[in-house]
Amino acid sequence: MDAEKIRKAFEAYGITDEITCPQAFEISEKYDIPKMDIARYCNQREPRLKIRGCQLGCFQ
Repeated sequence: MDAEKIRKAFEAYGITDEITCPQAFEISEKYDIPKMDIARYCNQREPRLKIRGCQLGCFQ
């Protein structure tokens, strides 16, 4: 996982404390970052980034 690449992508999108699934998918495709790396980054970062707008309805 390239945490610095993900951090810069999030910064470009203005993501600071939460991310939506559509944003994660878009960042994954645009920056060629695996979706699981984005999820891992959100969970390992302190404070953790909340996932909102889950396309499966898992996170509200």
